Amino acid sequence: MNPHPLARTAGRTSRGLVTGVGLLVGFVVLAVTVGRVESVGLTRMEPARPVQSLALRVDDAADGSLALRDADRGALVATVRPGEDNFIRATLRGFAQGRLRAGLSREVPFRLTRFDDGSLRLDDSLTGRSVDFGAFGPSNYAAFARLMPAESMPSEPMPAQDVCRTALPADGIPGSCGTAPTNAEPSRNSAKGAMGAAP
Repeated sequence: MNPHPLARTAGRTSRGLVTGVGLLVGFVVLAVTVGRVESVGLTRMEPARPVQSLALRVDDAADGSLALRDADRGALVATVRPGEDNFIRATLRGFAQGRLRAGLSREVPFRLTRFDDGSLRLDDSLTGRSVDFGAFGPSNYAAFARLMPAESMPSEPMPAQDVCRTALPADGIPGSCGTAPTNAEPSRNSAKGAMGAAP
């Protein structure tokens, strides 16, 4: 018994559709593979380079303050008193507790680094933990940015675009450009006032 003509047409259409879809999928896979191998249509971002670095040692004082010191020079960078700079306090306490749980030394300093794209990061070489402050908003970014030593900034004039990239971002977002906001001005006076105080 011969199949109905419509059934024969439907069978040919289904086979043609499956073949077409298979060819399309094969082409997409081939195009993606060639693109990845040959870097066609891909944009590669150069990794950010460090422009400032501070070896940060944290000492506890009897009154609950934290004395933040430049571990390389022994200089007092800032004093975090109870009830002040809660973001700094919480971040450093979290890093210290990570070491305590792992049974690691407290003597090795943390590393605060500013990069040429404006980002700012705190690293613990012992635990491998790091925090990128660009994700925590302008005021929290500025809290750690003020700890960076001003004298380690490049002394030679830089092109405008480079100055913009390494300066404190205008809106606290790494990579943005402009004048630092008033609430992000480095509060080094308070730190200098604590220089003579015992931690």
